[in-house]
Amino acid sequence: MRSILVVNGPNLNMLGVREPEVYGSETLADIESRLSELALELDLQLEFVQSNYEGDLITKIHEAYATKDGIVINPGAFTHYSYALRDALSSVALPAVEVHLSNIYKREEFRHHSVTAPVVLGQISGLGSYGYELALMALVRYFEEKGE
Repeated sequence: MRSILVVNGPNLNMLGVREPEVYGSETLADIESRLSELALELDLQLEFVQSNYEGDLITKIHEAYATKDGIVINPGAFTHYSYALRDALSSVALPAVEVHLSNIYKREEFRHHSVTAPVVLGQISGLGSYGYELALMALVRYFEEKGE
């Protein structure tokens, strides 16, 4: 069974409350519950982490080295400026998929650039919480194609 770390950055603990017109009405717990159900179907084990602190997320990514098979990450605002988070993802060299609930390219100009995108397999943006499900399926497909 493959093990995937699901990382959520700052303010994602406020889903369902924070700007529902942008991020929807689902809570992070709702998303995690649905992902857990999908993980059973995909024969995956998930570990969830959410933090508003960059260092906590970096530590969890470092701990994933040699213990996890892949990462799904919604870096939140860290997407746009956290070179430390980018370097953590790069250093563990695990296949990762970046997820954004909203379409970051249709929002404010500062949200259009992702410093983490160059070190992940791909990015899913603008499909709401379904993006997390697609990210898990993308990782499964990646493992299949690599023959792992």
